[in-house]
Amino acid sequence: MMQKLNKNDFNEVRQWIYRNARHIELTLWQYEFENGSQEAVLNALSFYQNEDGGFGNTLEPDSWNPDSTPYTTSIAISMLKMIDFTDIKHPIVSGILRFLDSGAYFTENGWLWSIPTNNDYPHAPWWNYESDDATTEFGLSAELACFIFSVCKKDSALYKKASTVVQNIINRLRQSIECDAVGGNVSGICMLVETLEKLDLLDTFDAAFLLEAAKKMVANAIVTDSSKWIQYGGYPHEYVQDPDSVYYSDYKDAVQQELDYLIKTRPSQAVWGITWTWFDNMEKYEKAFTISENWWRSFHAIWKIRFLKSFDRLETM
Repeated sequence: MMQKLNKNDFNEVRQWIYRNARHIELTLWQYEFENGSQEAVLNALSFYQNEDGGFGNTLEPDSWNPDSTPYTTSIAISMLKMIDFTDIKHPIVSGILRFLDSGAYFTENGWLWSIPTNNDYPHAPWWNYESDDATTEFGLSAELACFIFSVCKKDSALYKKASTVVQNIINRLRQSIECDAVGGNVSGICMLVETLEKLDLLDTFDAAFLLEAAKKMVANAIVTDSSKWIQYGGYPHEYVQDPDSVYYSDYKDAVQQELDYLIKTRPSQAVWGITWTWFDNMEKYEKAFTISENWWRSFHAIWKIRFLKSFDRLETM
């Protein structure tokens, strides 16, 4: 019989969220599970936006840089996607487009993964800025391009910029799919395929190659051995978020196993922990990490409950 998260367990998660989450995560919880409003999420999100239109100010809990960064801006975009909001006239959306069109932290290879001022504030070691590898994580640029394709007109300069970025990513994948099948690159390519398919743009960028590349990258990155899920990354839900996913049929057993795993491993009276620390930066930023860890637990709890809900693994509320 299929396991489901029961009402009592759901309410324990809800209680933890209300006691520990930031306002932005609380509004996302309310939107997802309590008929909350887009307006409440947008209002909470607006406090993280800077005058240049980009986002900083620790919206990304592992980077306490107040300056706008492409990655932290992508976190804001993911929250807009969660509430299905794309109104280009709204100051949050128009501000993001202005930031992405400004040329800030942009090269011909895409938007920078990390920026120099990250080093000035508490941060995880992967946010250390080193100029040599600032654009190696092309998944970020793929995700930003997806947002641009979804809201901009095809004849706009920013749309054309995004198209060039995507073509450069494809050219890079033609050289080495396996070497680039890591971390955010895989989720970024999965999102790119999903977005291009939704917008009927796949054929514009060599559909056959992109679909095959995405499948190979997922196969290299996904972890189907549940004994390894206490480690960071590769969980099935990172690539298969609902039954409509193009990857679900290939990894159905692993997805169902992870759903069971989440129900079994949630701590009593709490939410799931995270599987990383700030490693080499812990000694310097231990207090900041302790705060960020709680913020991450809130955000990931929402994603995990959404995942369970998408596969009908919640008892009727």
